[in-house]
Amino acid sequence: MARFEVPDGWTAQAYRFALDTTPAQVGVLVSHAGAARFAHNHMLALTKAVLDQRAAERTYGLPEDELTPSTGWSLPALRKTWNQRKDTAAPWWRENSKEAYNTGLDALARGLDAWSKSRTGERAGKAVGFPRFKSRRVERSVRFTTGVIRVETDRRHITLPRVGTIKAHESTRKLVRRLEAGTARILSATVVEDSSGRWFCSFQALVMSKARPAHALRSAHRVVGVDVGVRDLLVVAAPDGTEIRRVAAPKSLTAAQPRLRQLQRKAARQHGPRATATRAKRRPSKRWRKTQTRIGRIHARAADVRRDILHKVTTALAQQHNVVVVETLNVAGMGKAGGARKRGFNRALADAALAEFRRMLGYKTRWYGIQLVEADRYYPSSKTCSVCGGRKPNLTLADRTYTCDHCGARIDRDLNAATNLARLGETHTLGAQSPADSGSVAGRGATRETDPARAGEAGGREASTLHNPIRVGQAGTAVSQGTAA
Repeated sequence: MARFEVPDGWTAQAYRFALDTTPAQVGVLVSHAGAARFAHNHMLALTKAVLDQRAAERTYGLPEDELTPSTGWSLPALRKTWNQRKDTAAPWWRENSKEAYNTGLDALARGLDAWSKSRTGERAGKAVGFPRFKSRRVERSVRFTTGVIRVETDRRHITLPRVGTIKAHESTRKLVRRLEAGTARILSATVVEDSSGRWFCSFQALVMSKARPAHALRSAHRVVGVDVGVRDLLVVAAPDGTEIRRVAAPKSLTAAQPRLRQLQRKAARQHGPRATATRAKRRPSKRWRKTQTRIGRIHARAADVRRDILHKVTTALAQQHNVVVVETLNVAGMGKAGGARKRGFNRALADAALAEFRRMLGYKTRWYGIQLVEADRYYPSSKTCSVCGGRKPNLTLADRTYTCDHCGARIDRDLNAATNLARLGETHTLGAQSPADSGSVAGRGATRETDPARAGEAGGREASTLHNPIRVGQAGTAVSQGTAA
């Protein structure tokens, strides 16, 4: 895939707007999303058939040069094959924009590329499986990269290829102002339907680099540490142990559980997509679909509440401080093992959205030129006493108050961890001793458990641009890199 270079002095940013669609426009968007799904599934079936045929021919002893020719997996190759087959496979293809089919082919190309690199070891992380066929019941979306993609000057309408002009539910002034001033340029637009049935349009734009607003409050504490959790979403502390801010976890999903249980039990008694006894597929009833829509709206509301709080706290951290120190948590690994006994913890972990907090803080600190320091995953911020530097290895999650076995200090567990993180950032960025006069925090007990911290590049993941985060450097000095279809 071609590499996309973000110009110097610019950054990638997404603007997301809710849409007020008419029934006719919903039909057009559903048709485009279905076309993307059809192109993806058709070419995936062809690719899979060719792979199976080649595997079978190898069992016959045929040499490699006599096997069935393989199909290309890159986006240009898939698009070329699709253009050769679309008149037969989809004679109705002219009803939708070519961008709809390109959306499905691009998703397939990325999936095949990730699977191939994962098998050969070129891709780090968890093993990636072979792409699956997309279902009608999954999230509907389509991405436009060419054609008429415009935000109207009345700040209430957007225009997309083949879809036409759609009214926006909210004002688009934030993006329009930048477009009129020449400080932004639209790259693509992605239209997606969420679980509640509402359609949104996300514009991926190149935006001239930002600076901290003049009206933004400046904190007296230059360096702060941030400890995140499921009870308190975050605790912000200074190197001297001062608690600057404590934000309780929104727990929006927990608050919605009584209503969700009621509706899900109601849906279980209705005529669903599968028979209760035989589990055979069947056409669900209209009342079941209506109940599912109500369930989706509750989930969407919980997600909106969570997203609103995360945006507010991350923006405040990025605008008010110069150095922010965070933990490097393996959130995916924290919720794996445990079975039913960890069900409550896993739900609370998902409800807190700790990984989303780190993602938002990453790109916002890069926007405002703030340095983001990432403590090593094994740095014992919670087990180290912020007063004397002693260790308490037997600390459990149930211990909400840290009691030091060496000096007898009693400190709130989260405040103690945030203080240690702040001192780590102070010594790492300024080369100073910690206030407790216990030496460089980054170098304490240099074992496998406490490898030195790494200063992280605050590279986020805006819209669909893929980034290659750099682990060491000053935020705001590197250029984001990604791929474009």
